[in-house]
Formats: sequence, C-alpha cells, structure tokens
Amino acid sequence: MPAAHTAEPLRDTFRIPKRRRHVPAVRARVRETLEKWGLNDLARDVELAACELVTNAVVHCRLTFAEIEVTVHVDGEDVVLEISDPDRDRFPVLRVGSPGAEEGGRGLLLVAALSNTWGCRELEYAKCVWARFAITGESA
Repeated sequence: MPAAHTAEPLRDTFRIPKRRRHVPAVRARVRETLEKWGLNDLARDVELAACELVTNAVVHCRLTFAEIEVTVHVDGEDVVLEISDPDRDRFPVLRVGSPGAEEGGRGLLLVAALSNTWGCRELEYAKCVWARFAITGESA
C-alpha cells in the first residue's frame, strides 16, 4: 500500500526565521518529506511552490522578527502546502506578468500553474497561503 494512503496522518510542520537564507532549507525539507512518503512525482512541484510562497512571506511580511510556518500534509487525495506568517491583514495578490514589467511578482502565477488550486485565509494571529496538489495514480 502506498505511503499516502495509510491510516497514519502524514504531516510535517516546521518554522523558519523570516530570512531569505532559509528558503533553500525549506525546499530541501519539503522534497525530502514527500520522497519519504513515496510522493516523488509531486515533490518537484510542491517544493517549487513552497519556495515561491516562503519567499513571498519573507519579502512581504512587515514584522521584523517573524517566523514563517511551513506545513505539508496529505488530505484525502491531495498534498496540501500551507505557508503562514503573522502579517495577517496583508494578503497576496495574483499579478499577471507582462513583457517589460518589473522583475518578480510572478510567484503566485507559478503556484497557480503548478497546483490544482490555491488560496489564502485569515487565522487568529496570522494568515495562511495554501496550495493543493492532486495525488495521481503515478504519484501514489
């Protein structure tokens, strides 16, 4: 039986300081977690989405000494990636890139393209940006 369909919940949650230098560690941990769960086919997409969402949180969170929380878990037939930061009233905006536009600002377009769906929600003391990735027959 594939790891993604066991009765035991598959969840990994960790925090990093709001610093760019920690983004590569997030990518590595998300990839390693999904590979450990036997979800190698999804690992690259989820890892790239994690990099984009964590970078957004690091760049746009207005609290200086904030921590970014990263959670990856299996929910039914989906892998869910959640990135939370304490700047709870500042939600991300999906921008449509155009030639000649400023560098950057396209991370959410990438997340939207890689995931089946994404969104954000307000928590009591934070906001959470999430993305869902369907576990296909190849992934399982």
